[in-house]
Amino acid sequence: MSALTPPTDMPTPTTDKITQAAMETIYLCKFRVSMDGEWLCLRELDDISLTPDPEPTHEDPNYLMANERMNLMNMAKLSIKGLIESALNLGRTLDSDYAPLQQFFVVMEHCLKHGLKAKKTFLGQNKSFWGPLELVEKLVPEAAEITASVKDLPGLKTPVGRGRAWLRLALMQKKLSEYMKALINKKELLSEFYEANALMMEEEGAIIAGLLVGLNVIDANFCMKGEDLDSQVGVIDFSMYLKDGNSSKGSEGDGQITAILDQKNYVEELNRHLNATVNNLQAKVDALEKSNTKLTEELAVANNRIITLQEEMERVKEESSYLLESSRKAPKQDRSAEGQALSEARKHLKEETQLRLDVEKELELQISMRQEMELAMKMLEKDVCEKQDALVSLRQQLDDLRALKHELAFKLQSSDLGVKQKSELNSRLEEKTNQMAATIKQLEHSEKDLVKQAKTLNSAANKLIPKHH
Repeated sequence: MSALTPPTDMPTPTTDKITQAAMETIYLCKFRVSMDGEWLCLRELDDISLTPDPEPTHEDPNYLMANERMNLMNMAKLSIKGLIESALNLGRTLDSDYAPLQQFFVVMEHCLKHGLKAKKTFLGQNKSFWGPLELVEKLVPEAAEITASVKDLPGLKTPVGRGRAWLRLALMQKKLSEYMKALINKKELLSEFYEANALMMEEEGAIIAGLLVGLNVIDANFCMKGEDLDSQVGVIDFSMYLKDGNSSKGSEGDGQITAILDQKNYVEELNRHLNATVNNLQAKVDALEKSNTKLTEELAVANNRIITLQEEMERVKEESSYLLESSRKAPKQDRSAEGQALSEARKHLKEETQLRLDVEKELELQISMRQEMELAMKMLEKDVCEKQDALVSLRQQLDDLRALKHELAFKLQSSDLGVKQKSELNSRLEEKTNQMAATIKQLEHSEKDLVKQAKTLNSAANKLIPKHH
């Protein structure tokens, strides 16, 4: 920001109008950039006086920061709007050599640098917006891929170059608006990098993040391996935003393009929803497969337990039969000694019988659990089949939507050709209208001459009639 106080010898006419115009003005370098609708007007500051006070005044730093935020927000609006309009008129994938795209990244770099705190290093103080951008991967897991790709690029040596590469990759991914919103919502994290009145900490940052949603209709493709992002100088070119008053399109063509763009945006949004639905169904299928595998393992363990219990029951039967046979074959003199052993054997048999009953109950329980598991597995298999059928149908719908998207893109290109043809037809009609207007004017002049001649003949006839009488 440069000093805006005028020289003392310059006149200051219409001070109120000048002050009102200054409120709607962007001040950058030595130029005044006034905004009027879709127009920009550049004028050097030496040509205009903004304050009637000849003495220099010291403005409040908060007021200067507010002006800077407003200026950057207006420049972001102009660059985003110009980029979208020029990209749609171009009708192809944008690359790094496209001038409006380069200017957009320059404006975004200025927005991210506004109000950065200086960090002390061995080489002095350093301001870089790469630090805040690294926080995005902690807030949005999808951004981790971009951050890893930026760190793996061999040609980047400075934090500024990494930040520029991150912006380009986020635009290619069509997630720049989402990442910026997530970053702005965490002001407690941003306070480590930005001043309290910086753009990213105020309302203007949220407005710019909302404007970035419109860039999702643009397809961009960058090759950053051979591009020198570290040594680029970001200078805003105002000449790109100056418009000629004679360049205008027909309202009908704009309406058709708007309708096609709305259809394209709807198809892309529906495509995203379908992709999310497909991913959710795939996750559910994976979960069902895991639960099916777990149930199968539990069923195998239950079968092994049943077999073990059956073997133990057979062993108990054999021991009880052996004790009965031995008690029958014992001699009479040993009956008294065997009586105690028989009672113990009966007691042991009773315990074994009770154990057998418990085993049989547990066996029945395991069998019922096995039947329930088999029924649950059948239901899961049926559910998996239904989900797979739904997945196939959704993929078919996704293919249809992609075909519809290509068709809409083709219609958009054809509508551009139609708009050009209509503009040429309008120019021809205007030429014919001008020719007909000139012919009408000539006919009107000739009609006036005929009326004059008729009046002259009437007056001459009136003079001749009395002479004959």
